[in-house]
Amino acid sequence: MESLKTVSRWTRQIIAFFSLPFPTLVILGWLGLFAALATGWLLQEKTLVTFFANWQFWQENPPFWLTVPKFAQPFFLYLPTLILFLVLQTIIRLSPQPQTWSRILVVGLLFAVTGRYLLWRIFSSLDLSNPLNGIFSLGLLFTEIFALGSSLIQLYLMLHFKDRRQQARRYRQGLLSGDYHPTVDILIPTYNEPDFVLLRTIVGCQALEYPHKKIYVLDDTNRPQIKQLAQDLGCYYLARSEHHYAKAGNLNHALLLTSSELVAVFDADFIPTKNFLTQTLGFFQNPKIALVQTPQSFYNPDPIARNLDLEAYIPPEEEVFYRQIEPMKDGVNAVVCSGTSFVVRRSNLKSVGYFVTESVSEDYYTGIRLTAQGYEVVYLNEKLSAGLAAESISSYISQRLRWARGTLHSLFIPSSPFIISGLTLQQRLAHLEGLLTWMAILSRLVFLFVPLVYSFFKISPMQFSTDELVYIFLPYYLLQISSWNWLNFRSRSVIFSEISSLISCVPLSLAIVKILCNPFAEGFQVTPKGLSRNYYTYNWKIASPLIILLILTALSVWFNIRQRLFLQSGVNLGMNWGVYNITMITAALLALRDVPKSEPYESFPFTNSVRVITPESNLSGRLENLSETAASLYTSENIYSTSVVLEILEIGLKLPAHIIDTQRLKQGTKVSLRFTSPSLEQQRKLIEFIYCSPNQWVDKNAPGELASLLLLLKSLGRSLHRLILYKPASKLIGSNKL
Repeated sequence: MESLKTVSRWTRQIIAFFSLPFPTLVILGWLGLFAALATGWLLQEKTLVTFFANWQFWQENPPFWLTVPKFAQPFFLYLPTLILFLVLQTIIRLSPQPQTWSRILVVGLLFAVTGRYLLWRIFSSLDLSNPLNGIFSLGLLFTEIFALGSSLIQLYLMLHFKDRRQQARRYRQGLLSGDYHPTVDILIPTYNEPDFVLLRTIVGCQALEYPHKKIYVLDDTNRPQIKQLAQDLGCYYLARSEHHYAKAGNLNHALLLTSSELVAVFDADFIPTKNFLTQTLGFFQNPKIALVQTPQSFYNPDPIARNLDLEAYIPPEEEVFYRQIEPMKDGVNAVVCSGTSFVVRRSNLKSVGYFVTESVSEDYYTGIRLTAQGYEVVYLNEKLSAGLAAESISSYISQRLRWARGTLHSLFIPSSPFIISGLTLQQRLAHLEGLLTWMAILSRLVFLFVPLVYSFFKISPMQFSTDELVYIFLPYYLLQISSWNWLNFRSRSVIFSEISSLISCVPLSLAIVKILCNPFAEGFQVTPKGLSRNYYTYNWKIASPLIILLILTALSVWFNIRQRLFLQSGVNLGMNWGVYNITMITAALLALRDVPKSEPYESFPFTNSVRVITPESNLSGRLENLSETAASLYTSENIYSTSVVLEILEIGLKLPAHIIDTQRLKQGTKVSLRFTSPSLEQQRKLIEFIYCSPNQWVDKNAPGELASLLLLLKSLGRSLHRLILYKPASKLIGSNKL
């Protein structure tokens, strides 16, 4: 009887295995093939032993162009690096912004050094002297190649980079002349966002400088206060009785109840500038264009920058996608529709069945369907709206888990860019880049374990000399890090990208495994908006695996120092790699401490002239900072009243306020005040002034690699100093849940 139960259990497990999605079975098949070859090698199967013995012979006798020349002076080993670096820097100095000619030259250099590095890895650096070293050596090689996949595709796509800003100016003439004046429905889907967040978006949409528009609030939680807000502001309110398919279902429900020629979509936290429609609608004079996507810019720092106290220097991580990735995908007509701040032609949308409901990334796959039908999805790289970036580390991770889940759905749904008919090879390649970018997170996790395997188990996954490191690896590595910030238009540095990657690599890796096993187990989750907290919060759930890795890596470095386990070449791979990992993991752990955010309203720098009206006199002043609830300013005289009226002269807005602090400084009296119960019309004017002016949102350039390193070290010093002086009784330590 017991044997029958065992057979039945095995049968169920076999059935469950073959019930896995086909792409998952393919991936498991490749892993199984590698495991079978490794097992055969360990068991000394003759054919495999002979094959790997021949491969090891190649490692010991590589082609001459992969060998290090014999120089009388060691300095000459650095010449390739020095020459290539000077060539790269000359190109960057001559072309501070990537142009067609400079992109071609830089991409050519990077392809050359990357190809040389990969050939060296394959034919010279592997340790296949015994099965155990060989298995780990080949595993690391395949992991590197997999991680480089998206980078190489990006380099290829950079050759097709497209900038449509001049094209937008030409198309705009039809709107300005009145020859083209389509009607537009503006849809604002909302799900549990706070009233004040939604208020900004509605006001921003109403401020759009275009007459033929209607604004609809699509409330998927049927809240009476949101219905009242829509009525007070004078826009339409739509709700549905059933809430299937999350945001996609909400949008599709509204499309059946509206009729304008074009449809603009803004998430509940995204506020357009006044010229959004005049900059985008002109494209639709071209009947082939179905959708115009604009960047997602953010008016608050992302949590990593805020927690490291570097928000003044580091742009939000998403800037890389909107300043580099989208324009290069536009070059092959593979733009990603990113869910907000876009306009789409209704008839084209109807022809593909409206928004895709089979994935949490309805925007992405709707764009793919439009492209597959022969329409153009274009990208206008102008910051015409701004929204809220994730306001805590847990929200940041949850958001990226949703994006990863949506992208990986391309392996499982009919709208996948890899199986849908109508796409070109270049377009499929561009979408493959996005998939590989998320999958490469698994590689990042593997790289954390390499020093541990080397140190604790004496397994050598690579063999190379110091001369090879200088002559072959150094040019590749230095050119990569020196050009990355330039290629992405100074939107991110390698160092801070590495910290972001470390923070998310464990939860994302686990999520990828879950998605491959059950891709549709989790539904759409909205990122919380408008958060505030007056205490520190440490994200222990995210930090725990990194803390374990940090301890193990520190032990491995100490073990290396004590045992002096050097490779024959004299390069201590375990120690050097381990020290690097310790530095980056420490920075990631410090970034996981969410700092207090006393109120949900962001404050922005302004220098406009103001007047402070008191019962005694009217004082001239100059703004320093302004939010929807408060302001700080400078005046030349002291203020003795506590209740005043602040007048922003440029827009003639008067706001009753209460003074909360005054400071006498060299440049005058600094006054901090808070507004007292502004009316809805006053709020409208204030929101338009803060958020809706054309050219309000400008690109912030990320620092270069050396500057980023210095900033990181200073931030680590400050953070460690605060931790040492930290008093637990004065603040609450909490734990975010994903």
